[in-house]
Amino acid sequence: MSKSLDNFNMVIFGANGDLSFRKIFPALYYRLKEKQISNESNIIAIVRNKESYSSLKDKLKEYLFKHISNVRDESLNKLMNIVEVVLFDIKSKDTHNNLKKILNSNNNKIRIYYLATPANVFGPISNILGKLDLINSFSRIVLEKPLGKDKASSKKINKEVLANFNENQIYRIDHYLGKETVQNLMVLRFANYLFENSWNSNHIKSIQITAAEKIGVEKRGDYYNNYGALLDMVQNHLLQLLCLIAMEPPTLLSAEEVRIEKHKVLKSLRSFNKQNIKNAAIKGQYSRGNHNGSLIPSYLEDIDQFSSNTETFIALRTYVDNWRWKGVPFYLRTGKRMSDKFTEIIITFKNVPHNVFLSANPIVPNKLIIRLQPKEKIEFLQMIKIPGPGGYRYKPVSMKLDYQESINERFPQAYERLLMDIVRGNQTLFMSNNELSASWDWVESIINSLEKSNHKMTLYSAGTNGPGEQVLTNNDSWNL
Repeated sequence: MSKSLDNFNMVIFGANGDLSFRKIFPALYYRLKEKQISNESNIIAIVRNKESYSSLKDKLKEYLFKHISNVRDESLNKLMNIVEVVLFDIKSKDTHNNLKKILNSNNNKIRIYYLATPANVFGPISNILGKLDLINSFSRIVLEKPLGKDKASSKKINKEVLANFNENQIYRIDHYLGKETVQNLMVLRFANYLFENSWNSNHIKSIQITAAEKIGVEKRGDYYNNYGALLDMVQNHLLQLLCLIAMEPPTLLSAEEVRIEKHKVLKSLRSFNKQNIKNAAIKGQYSRGNHNGSLIPSYLEDIDQFSSNTETFIALRTYVDNWRWKGVPFYLRTGKRMSDKFTEIIITFKNVPHNVFLSANPIVPNKLIIRLQPKEKIEFLQMIKIPGPGGYRYKPVSMKLDYQESINERFPQAYERLLMDIVRGNQTLFMSNNELSASWDWVESIINSLEKSNHKMTLYSAGTNGPGEQVLTNNDSWNL
């Protein structure tokens, strides 16, 4: 059983949206079921119209029954009892006091404002909360990505929020960092001499970080066409994973120390220019494909447009220019409508300098493979002797740690950990403003360089491995 936390009020703006239904409410259900959330806490679901006000609880209950396995009536009823639906529209001042009345009656609780809304209303919501005098020392605000479309818009959003909240009250959430396998990456590296001692350019040949999706843009066409794969995935998820892999050991595993080390990595990332991006990036867009005899529509068909220069696939080779990682390529790639869905990190170690076995068979380098989804696990690829006489015959074999098979209990979702960290006031897994600014510097160097170099868009068939089969394999090199 998890340790019960202090009582809190969580105000969810956009409570009837897709994110709230798929991630936030299920996470709260499980934490309530595990008795980590007390019945004295409150979930305040913000809706903008009377129709949603009257139907939200029924729709939410129906959704949770359908999508949570072995749902318990007792836990679900407890969740419904602490959920209070509030009508609140940022454009209608008449509705603002609805929220104020509820919060002022529970003034001594931790107060969390979760903005599951488009980023363009982060500032206006913060300003309203400030004017209503609803921000105090117990208040925290949670911001979902994307935080702007470029550095200028991101800076504007953060400036508006910072006008009402202190930096230590702001939680910029990235659910990838809440995954158990990502957490175990920290332990695997910093608690094991074998890995930490070899975690550098003397021993590591390359690092690949991949996030492949089988789905297309689905209902996110308007949003996606304005952002693309680079801003949707690389600027936040993949960069945060890169930081955790590449950062120096913090003095302590505290929010301040971890964020400082991650910021150093982002500042050390090699910027792109018109010349060096030519052979270090692949940009693609999915066209019509075929899967088991069924036609898969193209990206243009999915967004109902005749043309678009938005990438649905991008692969990059970059470097962290510091002592630890000098010369080690970091490969980042992500794409939609791939042949499979997975997110993984592959750390390929350098090969032995000399084959003593006098065999024509090559020795495969050791690899540490960290799979984040769909089934979280860690593998270590090593060479072993094949049993039997006839000399030294060998082959690569994986030692596997499968969490879900090794640990006989339910595997918590990322949002469960992150929401509880927000209640605790622990910012270790959340991006600082300095990190955000540094990440935009690097990403904008990519955007500008792709534009200046007239980088071509490569079409790839939906349901395949992207532009060029070798781009989405586990080879040491992607031929970029």
